[in-house]
Amino acid sequence: MFCSAIRNILRNSQNAAKNAAITSQIRNLRGQQSAHHEVEMLTSTGITHKQNDKKTEPAESEGSQEVALDFRNREAHVPSFNLAAYVNNSSTLQQFISLGVDLHSIERRKGLGDFVLKLDFEKNVKPYITFLVDQGVSPDDFGRMFTKNPLLFKEDLDDLQTRVEYLKSKRFSDEARQRILTQNPYWLMFSTRRVDRRLGYFQKEFKLSGHDLRLLATREPNAITYNMEHLRKSVFTLKEEMGFNAKDLSALVVRKPRLLMIPPDDLVERFSYIHQDMGLPHAQIVQCPELLASREFRLRERHEFLKLLGRAQYDPQKDLYISPKTIVEGNNFYFVRNVAKSDLETFDLFLKTR
Repeated sequence: MFCSAIRNILRNSQNAAKNAAITSQIRNLRGQQSAHHEVEMLTSTGITHKQNDKKTEPAESEGSQEVALDFRNREAHVPSFNLAAYVNNSSTLQQFISLGVDLHSIERRKGLGDFVLKLDFEKNVKPYITFLVDQGVSPDDFGRMFTKNPLLFKEDLDDLQTRVEYLKSKRFSDEARQRILTQNPYWLMFSTRRVDRRLGYFQKEFKLSGHDLRLLATREPNAITYNMEHLRKSVFTLKEEMGFNAKDLSALVVRKPRLLMIPPDDLVERFSYIHQDMGLPHAQIVQCPELLASREFRLRERHEFLKLLGRAQYDPQKDLYISPKTIVEGNNFYFVRNVAKSDLETFDLFLKTR
């Protein structure tokens, strides 16, 4: 049985602390990938079972009652879609688990499971950890970074050092470089020439100073390496469909660069509600870009509740002014108590009857 095989694996493990982490990882992988390891009960002679699209095989013997998978006898070179099968015999996978790497997330992407399985921790992984530590990256970030981009271990270390030196030459601070590397592990996959072109695009398109460009890249490192076609569509939407002028657009993307990564249709929908229903002009939206980054249904719920209470007043020149920014801050409890000056019971009743 599957559970019996897993218990045998754990019993043979040497390190009790690692066993706990391995057990947790295996349980997760087993739950997500159970279709690849189905165990069928044989109730009569001649019944066969299939495993992972392999050729069907007869039952073990005439009196056999069940067939179980034995991971201990599986060879490392046999294709598998479940890294849990190799955890007990792979020190590299065990080290990854101790670092917080999500093996299930890796194996879902074509070819990455096989790539990770072939890595030698001392030769292929440890030098990269040393490199990242030298850049000020916290060990607490390794798990998320390696889960998101295990292909980092394919890059030449000299190339990685060159890319870091490029950021230094562009006057990115130590803290900025650390944030870029941890928030966007794919950044190091881009050559210095490619990154330079991307930064040049943002600086030219939005007429940014060096300071503002570094601020944008540090606040949202993913925007710099994002799909260029999507970025161009977002810029067109902000300019032509929403009507932001060049100055407003520059301020908008520096304050909230994540807007460039939101689907253009969603941006248009949110802008339409904010500008027409809530009555906010372009200048006020630029001051509160968080509004465009919030889901339309959330804006609608909170604005309509304030309107019901007679508190939907966003003009700073009038009494009872409410900053539009506060509408999208915090959870419902914070909004109801601090912005709407009401209670959750009233808000919940409003949501049920609207």
